[in-house]
Amino acid sequence: MGKTLTEIAQQLKDVNKKVQLIYAFNGTGKTRLSREFKQLVAPKAESDDAPSSELADKKILYYSAFTEDLFYWDNDLGLDAEPKLKIQPNAFTKWVLEEQGQDQSVTTTFQRYTSEKLTPQFSADFSSVSFSFERGNNQQEPHIKISKGEESNFIWSIFNALLEQVVSELNIAEVADRSTEVFNNLTHVFVDDPVSSLDENHLIELAVNLAGLIKSSQSDLKFIITTHSPLFYNVLFNEFSNKACYMLERFEDGSFALTEKLGDSNKSFSYHLHLLQTVEQAIADSKVERFHFTLLRNLYEKTASFLGYPKWSELLPDDKQLYYSRIINFTSHSTLSNEAVAQPTLAESATVKLLLDHLKSSYGFWKQEEQNA
Repeated sequence: MGKTLTEIAQQLKDVNKKVQLIYAFNGTGKTRLSREFKQLVAPKAESDDAPSSELADKKILYYSAFTEDLFYWDNDLGLDAEPKLKIQPNAFTKWVLEEQGQDQSVTTTFQRYTSEKLTPQFSADFSSVSFSFERGNNQQEPHIKISKGEESNFIWSIFNALLEQVVSELNIAEVADRSTEVFNNLTHVFVDDPVSSLDENHLIELAVNLAGLIKSSQSDLKFIITTHSPLFYNVLFNEFSNKACYMLERFEDGSFALTEKLGDSNKSFSYHLHLLQTVEQAIADSKVERFHFTLLRNLYEKTASFLGYPKWSELLPDDKQLYYSRIINFTSHSTLSNEAVAQPTLAESATVKLLLDHLKSSYGFWKQEEQNA
C-alpha cells in the first residue's frame, strides 16, 4: 500500500544523512513533496513569498517552482518599454540583494552558466532586473528578454548566493563568532529540480558546483535534492558519500512510494525499462493518465539518443510525425496542467498505445532489451 506525501516527508525527516537524493519522473510530485516537507519541518507555515518573512525565523530553505514564481516579466509592449524581470520581495532575495549586496556574486554565477557578455542590471531598489549583451565598447545595448533556461539560471544564481552564505556562516562552530544570527535556526535545505532548462554541459557544472558547496558544509545542516534528470542524479550520486538515495513513485490511486536505491540511475532504476513497463501496465489496466504522455516522450527521447537521431520526433510514424509530435508536446507540457483533468480522452489513450507499439515494433533497441530482460 502506498503512502501519502506527508508520510514520505516524515520518512525523509527521520533519516540522519547529510544528503538525501531523490529521483522521480516529471509529474510525480517532487514540488508538492518539497511543500509537505516544509510544512512538517516548519509547522507554523513560514511563508517564503511574504514580504514580512524573516530569515531568522526559518528552519528550512527551499528552491522549487514556487521560488521561480517570485520572478515575472514586465512586458509593457504598449508603451514600447524594454522588458525587465520583476522581483517580488521575500526573505532570501532581500537578504542577498538588499542587505548583503551580493548582486555581483549573483552576476558572476549567472554568467558562469550562460555567457560572460550577458549582463544583468539591477534597479536601485532591487525590485527588477534588466539584461543586455555587453559588447566591450561604449555603445548602449538594448535590454532583452532572456530565454526560460537563462531565467532559471538567474534565479538559481540568487539562491546559490544565499546558500554560499548559509554554509559559510554555519561552518563557524562558535555561534558567538558568526557575523550574523539569521541562519542559526536552519536545519534543512530542500533543492527541487534546479536543472529543468539546462543543457547537459551546464547541468553537469551546476551539479558539481552544488556538490562542492554541500561537501564544504561542516555543520549539521541537511540537504534534500530532487530531480527528474538521470544525468544530474548520477553526477550527484558519485559526488557524495554520506547520502541516502531514493526513487519517488506515484501510483494510480494517488498514493506514493519512496524506495531506497543503492546505485546510480543506470544500475538502480533500469530507467528505460521502468518507463516501458509503467506505460505498458497503464495501457493493460486501462488507466492511462496524462502524465503517461510525459513518460512516452521520455521513452522516445531515450531511444533517439541511443540510436543517434537528432530529434526524438523522427522516430514517430512517418505519415503523421508533426501531428503526433504536437499531441505529445501539448499533453506532456501543458501550461494548463492545474486545470486539466488527469484522465485523458479515449482517443488520447489510444494514441499512447499506438505510439508505444510503434516504438517497440520499429526499433531494434527495444526488441533487444525485451529479449534480455
